[in-house]
Amino acid sequence: MLFAVLGTGMFFSCSDYLESDQYFEDRMTLERVFKNKQYTEEWLAHVYADFSNENMDVSSKGNGVYHCFADDMYYGDRDGDYDAQKIGELSYNKFKTGDYDENTITAVWTRSYRGIRNATTFIHNIYMNEELNEDEIVDYRGQARFARAYFYWLLLRKYGPIPILPDEGIDYTESYDDIATPRSTYEECADYIAKEMLQAALELEKLDISRQGQDASARASYGAALATRAKALLYAASPIANGNNESWAQQLTDDAGRPLLSPDYQDEKWAKAAAAARDVIELGIYQLYWAYIRTTGDDSNPATVVPPADGNFSEKDWPNGWRNIDPAESYRQVFDGTLTASGNPELIFTRGTNQGGEGMKRMVEHQLPRNPSKGWNTHGLTQKQIDAYYMNDGSDAPGKDSEIGRGDGSRRLTGFVTQDDYNNGKYKPLREGVSLQYANREPRFYASVAYNGSFWNLLDAQLAENRNMQIFYYRGEENGYSAANAYWLRTGIGSKKFIHQRDAFENDQARIVAKPEPAIRYADILLMYAEALNELDGTYTIPSWKGENYTISRDIAQMKRGIQPVRIRGGIADYPESVYSNKTEMRKRLKRERQIELMAEGQRYYDLRRWLDADVEESLPIYGCNVLMSKNDRELFHQPVAEWSLRTSFSDKMWFWPISHSELKRNNRLTQNPGWTYND
Repeated sequence: MLFAVLGTGMFFSCSDYLESDQYFEDRMTLERVFKNKQYTEEWLAHVYADFSNENMDVSSKGNGVYHCFADDMYYGDRDGDYDAQKIGELSYNKFKTGDYDENTITAVWTRSYRGIRNATTFIHNIYMNEELNEDEIVDYRGQARFARAYFYWLLLRKYGPIPILPDEGIDYTESYDDIATPRSTYEECADYIAKEMLQAALELEKLDISRQGQDASARASYGAALATRAKALLYAASPIANGNNESWAQQLTDDAGRPLLSPDYQDEKWAKAAAAARDVIELGIYQLYWAYIRTTGDDSNPATVVPPADGNFSEKDWPNGWRNIDPAESYRQVFDGTLTASGNPELIFTRGTNQGGEGMKRMVEHQLPRNPSKGWNTHGLTQKQIDAYYMNDGSDAPGKDSEIGRGDGSRRLTGFVTQDDYNNGKYKPLREGVSLQYANREPRFYASVAYNGSFWNLLDAQLAENRNMQIFYYRGEENGYSAANAYWLRTGIGSKKFIHQRDAFENDQARIVAKPEPAIRYADILLMYAEALNELDGTYTIPSWKGENYTISRDIAQMKRGIQPVRIRGGIADYPESVYSNKTEMRKRLKRERQIELMAEGQRYYDLRRWLDADVEESLPIYGCNVLMSKNDRELFHQPVAEWSLRTSFSDKMWFWPISHSELKRNNRLTQNPGWTYND
C-alpha cells in the first residue's frame, strides 16, 4: 500500500498518519505515484501544504499564533481567563504567565513530523519518475530536502532539541518500543539542519532560475536553504546552546541522561554562523527594497519626511545613503502588500499571502481601528517597543525606559502639536493634537506605530467621511477604552506594520490587500551576520558553501557590511566608531536593531530565548498610556503606567514549549522539557 514503506510519522493516530494516503483516493502504490509527474507534483505540494497550516511558527500573524508577541506586542481581545482548550485559543495573560499546559498549541509537532515523513518518502522515491529529466529530479529532491529540514528548524526553535529520525524512515508497523527515538542534542539538530540545507542548496541551484518569477519566494530555493542554514547555526552559537550553565538547562537531557544543551562555550560556532550568513550575502540575489524620495504629495501619498543631515548617509544616494530614497515608505511597502512576493527583492522565503484562516489577513483585521473600519482594534505595542525606536537624529527618546528603571534621568516630553505647528510643517508627519513624545522619531517608527492621533487613510471605507482621518484612543473616543466591550488597545498604542491604506473591514467583510508573510527576510540575514561577527574573539578559516575559504574574525568593516544597509534604509545615522570597537555596546545596539527592524515578524520571542534574555525582559511589567484618561486629561493619558489588564511573569519552564503528553506516551525514549509534566 501507499505508506507501508518509509513511514516517518512520529507515532500519530491512524487518522493523522493516513491523511496523505487519503489524499490519493485510490490508494495507489508508491511506484505509480512517483512514476507520474502530476502525482509526484501533487505529493510535493502536499508537503508544502503543511507549512501553511495554523500555528506552524513561520511568522504567521493570526490572533491564534502567539510567537509574534513577546515584550514588544500584545493581543488585547484575549486577556480573559476563560478555558483556552474549549475555544481553541489561549488568552494573552495565560500565555504571558506560563499558565498553559502540555497539550496547548501542539499542531506544529504533529504537522512537522508528518511533513518530515512525506518529504522523506519523496526523497527516496522521486528517482522513479519517468516524465522528469535528471535535472528536474534533482531539483524536486532538493525542494523536498529543504522542506524536511525546514520542518526540523521549526521544531528546534520552539521545542529545543528534538528527535532526528533515520534518513531511511521508520516502519510504523513495528511496535512503539522498537521505533522509539531519543532527542538529539541542540548542536546535533542544528548541524543536521545545516548539512541538509547545504545539500538542498546544491540540488536546487541548477534549476533555481525557473523560480525567480511569480512563486519564487514561496517555493524552496537555494537562497532560502542557505538562509535557513544560517539561522540554525546562529541559534546553535547563541547563549541558549553555547556555554549554557543555567540549572534548568542542565535538567534537559535525553533518556540516557546526556545533556542536550552544551555547557561548553565554543567561539567557532559564531564563525560558522557568520560564514553561513555571508554565503547568502555573497549570492548577490537579495537586496533591501527602497522607494524613491517624494518631493510633493497629498494625504494618501505624502511627501517624504527627510531625516536630519548626518554628514554621511544624508549626502549619498542609495545604497550608500538615503539622499534619494524615502526611508519610511521603503520600509512600509516591504510589508503592507504594495509588493508581491515576486516583486520583493528582500523576501527570501514565505508561505505565501496566507489569506485564509489564521494568517496575515487575521493579523491586519486585529490591527485595524474599530471605528470606522470595524476592525478588532486589539493588537498593539508596548511602551518598551515605542521607546526602542530612535529619534530621527539617532539619539534616544527623552525619558526612554524610565518606568522600568533603565532611564538616563531625562523626562518624557510634554505638550502637543498645535494647528499652527501643523500649518507651518513642523513635526511632520504629526498632526494637530498629537503628543510631542511622538515627534521627530525615526522613519520606521512612523511606518509601524499607530500612536494616539496617528493618521489613517482607510481609502476603501464606504463613506467618504471615514477616509483620511486621525484616530484617537482617549477614553470615550470611538476607539478608546470601554468597559462594555473588548475592542480597545490596552496600552493606547496600536500597530500599523502590515497595514495598507486600502485595507478595510466593514459589514463583517474583510477587504485586506494580499501580503506575503516575511518568514525569512534579507534584513534578518544582514543583522545576523553583524551579530555573529561581533561575538568573535578568534580568527577562523571557514569554507563557503562552494568550498572556498573565508577568513572570519571580528572585522569591523564586515560588521558594517551587515548593519549599515539596514540603518541607511531606515534613515538612521551610523553608530560611532566607539560602539563598533566595543563588543558589549555593539551587542546591545544589535539586539535593539533587531527589536526595531523585525518587529511583528515572529523573531523577538525566539531572540529573547536564544540570548537568554527572556527571563528578565518578559518579566518586566508592560507599560503604556493611561487609557482611563479622557481627552480632557490628555497629559495624564500620555504619562506611561503599568497596564493592569496585561500580566507578565517568566519561569524556567517557558524557555521551551512543552511536548504533549500524547507524544510522550507514544515515544518512550522522548524526554520532556524542564518544568513540564509527563502525564495527564
